[in-house]
Amino acid sequence: MEWPRETDQAYPELFTKPPPQPIEKKQGQLTYKQLEQFFSEGYLIVDNFFDIEKDLEPCKKAIEKEVDYCANILYENGKVKNKYEDRGLFERLTCLGKEYPGANLVARKLRNLPQALRLLWTNEKLLNVVEQIVGPDIQGHPVWALRTKTPQNEATTVPWHQDSAFLDNDSYKVLQLTAWIPFLDATEENGCMQVVRRAHRKGKVATHQCCAGNTWYVILEEEEIERTLGANMKKDVVTCPVPYGGMLLFSNLLPHQSLLNQSDKIRWSVDFRWQTSKEKVGFWGLKPGVQMRMSNKPDFTIDWSEFDAINRYNVMAQHENENYLETVVTGPWMKKWELIHHNHHVNALLKQNEQDSYDNIVNP
Repeated sequence: MEWPRETDQAYPELFTKPPPQPIEKKQGQLTYKQLEQFFSEGYLIVDNFFDIEKDLEPCKKAIEKEVDYCANILYENGKVKNKYEDRGLFERLTCLGKEYPGANLVARKLRNLPQALRLLWTNEKLLNVVEQIVGPDIQGHPVWALRTKTPQNEATTVPWHQDSAFLDNDSYKVLQLTAWIPFLDATEENGCMQVVRRAHRKGKVATHQCCAGNTWYVILEEEEIERTLGANMKKDVVTCPVPYGGMLLFSNLLPHQSLLNQSDKIRWSVDFRWQTSKEKVGFWGLKPGVQMRMSNKPDFTIDWSEFDAINRYNVMAQHENENYLETVVTGPWMKKWELIHHNHHVNALLKQNEQDSYDNIVNP
């Protein structure tokens, strides 16, 4: 089976015009000016949005538990000699990585979504913003990502891309909103995000390639951004520092990248995605979204059972299966674009058969 590549599909109105707005005023809603910036410029930084103590600090504690779990797995499998229990959240994974390169990947794919992060994803105030952008029928996209951006690490420095380049072509015709939420002040020094403003306006996905350096990431060349998406890379690149408590919003068609973390601290962040539940999520048919709001059911209760059932890792298997600790990532997106650079991720892909899956993807 050959995956689809570039296409002439374009849906500019979906990405430049807001849906009908809720009549009811709700906590956290964007102002008209903020909403206009999102659809016109393609992105929006919202400062001081979250209650740090209530919404974000529990997430940091949950991440600490995941790192502790990762350290135990590595130690029990003889991959590290020290669990670095005296190190804090923003240093410990770096120390583990010095003994076992790729420890950050192991940490990202160990277990399912912690409860504190689940509560953040479905935060009522946050969903009120989502409703303004995607409409009242909201589903969470199955791809969420906890970013373990350790210092000076190529594997956590993501090149220019549009998110739909990692998905199938069903994602081209639906606005998928991303909220990128850091767990410390995200700065240029520690690797905050950059976006290409207004490059979403044509409503299309440009031609990407695969894979960047020694990673599994697709690449969107700057010349292609200018040629196909009409941007001026000398004028339209915006660096987006986000203070702790804030978030960066953008869509699946806005080109973006993360900078190298040149600090001595890990830049932890999470990104969640949502879209209307009336369209497919474009995740290669591997996993559906999770319904979070329904316009005809104001008292709707989220059912996590299907979301949790798929790609739930078995703890015993993690101990027993040595291959689980391999830091190789493959996925269908690698077959979607021209393979211009081979590395151990690509070589692993080429050894797989045409019925590839996301078994090894790091975003469960």
